[in-house]
Amino acid sequence: MQEEILELYEKIKDEISLEQFQVEMNEVRESFDLDFVDDLDCAREVLKNHGIDATPQKTDDDVEIPFEITIDDNNEEVEESTEEPSEDFTGFTMDEDIREKYDKVKDKISEEDFLNRMDEFRKTNIDNPFMNASGLADQVVGELIDEEVEALSEKPEFSDKTISDLEKGANGQIISGRVISISNPRSFKTRKGGEGKVCNVELQDNTGKMRTVFWTPNIKLLKNVNEGDIIQIKDVDIKEGYSGLEANLRPRSTVIHLDEDSSKFPAYEEDITNIADIKPDTKVNIIARIVRIPTIRSYEKNGKEGKVASLELQDFSGKISYTLWNNNVHLIESLKLEDGDTVKILQAQARERPDRDGNMEITLTHWDGRIIKGDFDVPEISQEFIPIADLSEQKDVSIKGIVSRLQDIRTFNRKTDNSEGRLRNFDVRDVTGEIRVTVWGDDTALPINKGDIIKIVGGDVRFDEYTQSQYSMNTNFNTQITINPENLTIDELEELESLRAELRPTPIGEIYTIDEDGIELDVVGRILSVDDTNEFQRDDGSVGIVRSIIFADESGKVRLALWNERAQEEYNVGDAYQIENARTRLGMYSVDLNIGGGSRLIKLTEEQAASMFIPELATLEKALYDYKKISDLDEDDQDVIVIGRIIELVPIHEFERDNGDTGCVRNIEIADETGSLKVVLWDDDAKREFELGQAIKLQNPRLSLDMDNRIEANVNRSTALLEPSEGEIEKLPTQEELMEAIYVSKPIEALLEDDVNVCVTGTIIDVDTERIIRVKCPNCGFNVSTGEDEYICDNCGHVFDEPRYLFMIPTRIEDDTGDIQVTFFDNLAEELIGMKKEEVITLVEDGYGIEDKLEELNGQTIEIIANVSFDDYNEENRLNPKKILSKYY
Repeated sequence: MQEEILELYEKIKDEISLEQFQVEMNEVRESFDLDFVDDLDCAREVLKNHGIDATPQKTDDDVEIPFEITIDDNNEEVEESTEEPSEDFTGFTMDEDIREKYDKVKDKISEEDFLNRMDEFRKTNIDNPFMNASGLADQVVGELIDEEVEALSEKPEFSDKTISDLEKGANGQIISGRVISISNPRSFKTRKGGEGKVCNVELQDNTGKMRTVFWTPNIKLLKNVNEGDIIQIKDVDIKEGYSGLEANLRPRSTVIHLDEDSSKFPAYEEDITNIADIKPDTKVNIIARIVRIPTIRSYEKNGKEGKVASLELQDFSGKISYTLWNNNVHLIESLKLEDGDTVKILQAQARERPDRDGNMEITLTHWDGRIIKGDFDVPEISQEFIPIADLSEQKDVSIKGIVSRLQDIRTFNRKTDNSEGRLRNFDVRDVTGEIRVTVWGDDTALPINKGDIIKIVGGDVRFDEYTQSQYSMNTNFNTQITINPENLTIDELEELESLRAELRPTPIGEIYTIDEDGIELDVVGRILSVDDTNEFQRDDGSVGIVRSIIFADESGKVRLALWNERAQEEYNVGDAYQIENARTRLGMYSVDLNIGGGSRLIKLTEEQAASMFIPELATLEKALYDYKKISDLDEDDQDVIVIGRIIELVPIHEFERDNGDTGCVRNIEIADETGSLKVVLWDDDAKREFELGQAIKLQNPRLSLDMDNRIEANVNRSTALLEPSEGEIEKLPTQEELMEAIYVSKPIEALLEDDVNVCVTGTIIDVDTERIIRVKCPNCGFNVSTGEDEYICDNCGHVFDEPRYLFMIPTRIEDDTGDIQVTFFDNLAEELIGMKKEEVITLVEDGYGIEDKLEELNGQTIEIIANVSFDDYNEENRLNPKKILSKYY
């Protein structure tokens, strides 16, 4: 090895000295902290750190297994495919190797069907880079006959070479030995995402021991191999492993049984050690019962994440901890291990270490041994589960019950190092009582749901004045948490099922019958409307956020009040949710639900919503709202839906609220085939982008009468402004059809007091040029007198620097049937005269008039859309214009 290291140094000697090279080798060795990393490995790593390729060169005779092996921090192997499958899978032919396999089953299947079946197996193994034509043929043979491993000690391939004779780098070798241990197969992912498996088998003859490595295509060869058997493996490559030489099987390696021969192979004795008799630094076989299986936990070492789980085992002599590391933790799932199972564990590594209290204890670690689940003769262990009502301050207690309340995961910063931690609280209920349980770290990721049956073994109970029971339970590193365990008695299941039935969601229609604040309940349903967020100031000066949502099921709807972080999340109308731990809040006329920090909002998929029998949004709307045409609306209507197209858009108007905030308001007009409706939008709704002709749906608008005694709709906190469905839009007339139906032309003589959206054409015969600019109070809208530095409103007393200006042009128009008063305001006045309001204001304030410009309007013919109202002062009808269609002389 020293010669090889010097050869590596030759590649880097121009950059660093030999002394520095040795220093860096030591640094690499310390950073790995692994016994099996030798000097040659360290030397190669130094070159790699300097950007120099130190990969060993292959020779023409080298035949390597298609894996790359790495060792993790706990001596766990992870192997990855580095080659594509060698077989061309465009088709198969009966070559010599496949013919030999086919001959074993030729009386059961034709050649053509045999090859076709190989192709079918190929498709199911498409992600397996280790499967070749020979392996596929083996699979076909395996499903047709059950081959036994042959005893072929007399065959010519029997080798007299002993384990000690095998040398590193020797390929295509034969190894024979007594099976001392067989590891449980471990799964892994290849670089290309395929699935692979590996299993280690330790062989021994009278000259030594050697580990043999069985890869994915070889593991089937172990079907009839057990500890104590004498086997021979043909076609292996001898390589340096983490603990010495090891024999790696090739995809086409074979295994045969050999006859007993005490002159070559030592006797096998499967000694079972009592737990109380285990000594450190030994390998032992034990038979025990699983007392506890704690949660698999994560850890980080040298920048890598690992997994660990420590099982508690017990036999008649005592208890011991048995630790699984990294890939081996998956054995818990693959072997379906549960507390109470009996197991035989072969070749467990014993070691001594300090426990949490500093006392030395012996523990076991799973390495290359095997866990065999079975029905072994081990004393029964009766785990004591304490009724929740009988709990008091004590450690290592066990309970089982129903998860009656569940909170979301919370994060916190530890005081010791400011690192982030996680915790989660949930309540467990049995027939005697209920207790709060807190889990930490990895346990917070357990898939716990409300209503799950849960078994907790080894929790610590403490006094807790903040819980109703006055006690709470904390879990720890050794606590076992089992969700929906299978080993419950029928009586236990029936008892827990009755508790689960009590946790069903409350129908929303029943909430209004509740007459107490703070009652906690669950609901499921869909969002009907989402209000904007509102800020408020608390008594301590801090700012809070609240948002309202209307939530419904088929039985009714309820207002949700979401606070702070909950209020700031995104919600969409129609989304289905399961809401847990909501609390009732009694209002003057209704019962609302508070959604605070302890509540849970679980967004559901449509499949989940269907499984909970939550109706679709359209079905809920039909059940809870009346669809009404515009002409059928009444000011007292509630819970209605109105659908129409936008026929008019008024610009956004900003105003100042009493608290100094700026608000926005905007009027739009919508229409259906029966009439039109003014809609008042506020703040964020007012700022939304709209287009003429766009279809909108108003869900639960507040209807009232405007100053002209006409119905108008306000979009308030309880209203949802939605996009209609395709079916709803198809039922609406087109924009052109609505214009034709609504904008009816009338002569002046035929105008009636309550006419709306009439089209009138007339010629301007008179223009009032006096006081075309009115100065208004921005607070109440009353006229104010012009001031020098500031304004004072005589009506409301508001003092202000900047008034609101109103630009108006009063006119009178006539047609062949009569004449009528028409006054144009702001935008329409600007359009009529062709000047901006700001320009007119400047001219007026500078002492200049625009009388000449106004006089020019006389004789102009205009076509307008307007509403008709009665002028009580002049005792005549007048037109309130909404749109100028055309103007000409």
